[in-house]
Amino acid sequence: MEDTGGTARPARIRMARAGFSELVLVCGKCVKRQGLKKGSVRRLLRRELKARVPSRKLRVVEVGCLGPCPKRALAAATADSLAKRRIHLLDPAATPAQSIDALFPDFGPKGCLSLADAPTTDR
Repeated sequence: MEDTGGTARPARIRMARAGFSELVLVCGKCVKRQGLKKGSVRRLLRRELKARVPSRKLRVVEVGCLGPCPKRALAAATADSLAKRRIHLLDPAATPAQSIDALFPDFGPKGCLSLADAPTTDR
């Protein structure tokens, strides 16, 4: 960026707080190919996640093509799957609970450690 004086100043990047805690990208082309209405996948996934944990907010965004074009599946991605360079292929006939389980395998509270798994310390 240049000032009126001709000197360049560094670009300033600002951050804003997101109003959601989880993000899912769904291929809009796959949704259309499966004969689903626009926004139907968003409603189903949000309703299921809200029923499980009301405090977490899910943002589902229908985007353009994500790359793989499965014939009988929906391409979807989460922030975690994109970090691993993976795309989820969801069955359109699956229940919302099955889809949430596939998208977020580590979802929910972690199980407590059993005594066999607990680290031992010598005193």
